[in-house]
Amino acid sequence: MPQDLSPVGPPHATRRLIVGITGASGAIYGIRALELLRSLPDVQTHLVLTASAARTIVEETDYEVNDVRALADEVHHAKDIGASISSGSFRTAGMLVAPCSIKTLSAVANCYGDELVARAADVCLKERRRVVLLLRETPLHAGHIELMAQATRNGAIVMPPVPAFYHRPATLMDLVDQTVGRALDLFDIALPGTRRWGGGKARPPAP
Repeated sequence: MPQDLSPVGPPHATRRLIVGITGASGAIYGIRALELLRSLPDVQTHLVLTASAARTIVEETDYEVNDVRALADEVHHAKDIGASISSGSFRTAGMLVAPCSIKTLSAVANCYGDELVARAADVCLKERRRVVLLLRETPLHAGHIELMAQATRNGAIVMPPVPAFYHRPATLMDLVDQTVGRALDLFDIALPGTRRWGGGKARPPAP
C-alpha cells in the first residue's frame, strides 16, 4: 500500500528518499542525485546538507548552495535532531549519503547520532531500511577499513564512487551520472539513462 505522505513534494509521490550531502569531496554526486530524482514523480526527496558540504559546494562546483537546497522537496537543518526524518515512524525508502565523509562513516559505524545526517542514517538502519554511503576518501588506512566493516555489519552499504568505463563515458558528467544511477538502483529506483552491462562485444576466448 502507498505510504501516507505529508503535503510536500510531488503530489503523487509514493516513496520518500533521504539524501545527505556531507563535506567530503564529490558534492556533485548528491547534487546530481537530487537533479535526476526531480524527474521521477513518485519520489519525494528530503535533503540534509551539512555546513561542510556547503563549503565544498562553493569550492568544487558552480552551484549556489540555495539552488542545491531548492532541488529537494523538503530540506532539514543538519542540527535539527527533532526533524521528521529523525524518527522511525516517518517512513522512507532509506537514505543516500553522497558524498559520505569519513566523519559521517564513523558516526554511522558507531551509532553516534549527534547531528541529523548520522541520526537519520541510524534510524534507517534500525528500521531495516537501506542506507548507501558514497564514501569519498583515498588512500585508506586500517581505521577507515574497520569503520567500513562496522558500518556494513550495521546494515549500511558502503559504495565508493568508483567510475565505470564499459558505457564509454565522454564527459565527467557521464561518470557522475552512471555512479548516481547505480547508487539509486540499490533503492530500486531506476533512472532511464543508466547504462547497464549487456555482455561484451569481443569474441570469447577459444576453449
